[in-house]
Amino acid sequence: MKTISFNKVWLTGNEKNYITQALSEGKTCGNGNFTHKCQSFFEEKLGSCKCLLTTSCTDALEMCAMLAGIQPGDEVIVPSYTFVSTALAFVRQGARIVFADSRMDNPCIDEQKLEALVTPRTRAIVPVHYAGIACDMDVILAVAERHNLLVIEDAAQAIDSFYKGRPLGSIGHLAAFSFHETKNIQCGEGGLLAINDPRFVKRSEILWEKGTNRAEFFRGEINKYGWVDTGSSFLPPEYVAAFLWAQLEALDSIQQKRKEIWNMYYQNLQGISSLSLPVLPDYATNNAHAFYAVCATPEERTALIRYLKSHGVYSVFHYLSLHKSDFVKNQKWEVEELPQADKYTDCLVRFPLFYALEPDEVKYICEQIKSFYTSERDEASFGER
Repeated sequence: MKTISFNKVWLTGNEKNYITQALSEGKTCGNGNFTHKCQSFFEEKLGSCKCLLTTSCTDALEMCAMLAGIQPGDEVIVPSYTFVSTALAFVRQGARIVFADSRMDNPCIDEQKLEALVTPRTRAIVPVHYAGIACDMDVILAVAERHNLLVIEDAAQAIDSFYKGRPLGSIGHLAAFSFHETKNIQCGEGGLLAINDPRFVKRSEILWEKGTNRAEFFRGEINKYGWVDTGSSFLPPEYVAAFLWAQLEALDSIQQKRKEIWNMYYQNLQGISSLSLPVLPDYATNNAHAFYAVCATPEERTALIRYLKSHGVYSVFHYLSLHKSDFVKNQKWEVEELPQADKYTDCLVRFPLFYALEPDEVKYICEQIKSFYTSERDEASFGER
């Protein structure tokens, strides 16, 4: 029986060469030649004031929270349907998280409900571009401007995706990207902080360099460096940047292949009445980070995942709503009902999507999904619809 994993790491072939080059240059601790290449790549692509590689997207978000000056008692608006790091970075600074619901047509934050969540303690809004599909940033920016709030884009999944022609990660005051092995471009573990507001540039380098003004020293702007602020060890080693550079060189070809796979899913899964396919708003582009669908009930999703597994296909559900987590319950925060976030928690399923996935494998997966929804499915196992 054919077995198709949910994800498979793809290498361009240059990763080992560049790692060897980094080692031969005798610079392994980070902030060397490959780090500068990667950061310059994103500064040009995004038009950001400054981009800094980090060891993870979580680290980049933690830097965002520090740069935003989040203090105990501040509130930060975060979608409930997201990875824990989106909220955790601000909790570490003492913030109370105010959870927002998802849209009805896709898992991104419901922009129309943001205004009602703002209080005198609100300091920032953190939109997450789920599956690389843009939130409606004009609406979010308008709310932020009315209330003097920062907008911090969680662009973990959003490389090479756009909102009205603008790259995601270039629109908010700050943004964070992920290069985890499940992302379109990966280096195992890695991230990027994008600074789009010049007032944060100088401090970002200090936080990145363990609270010192070391970056200025290396540029010859000062004759010695010392401890001037808080910070941490956020920068990755140079061999990780070398690996990432090999991937970035192949960005266009990677994206072309992933989009072909995404389109095959979308075309082949039309017409299944109880399976809702992704909705792409007219202001957004698709970077083919993930192909997901939404089942009619939790029972249907469980049965579909089980059926696919029995036929050698590994599909998965995704996030569990953060507002219902044990951590939030222990904080005793007052939390509203968020029905759309719960719907995606209970009913969203993700199918395999990776560079090495072949057209005949996508066709096989789609055939098994359609088979489940026709002759093979057991109506009684789905519960009430």
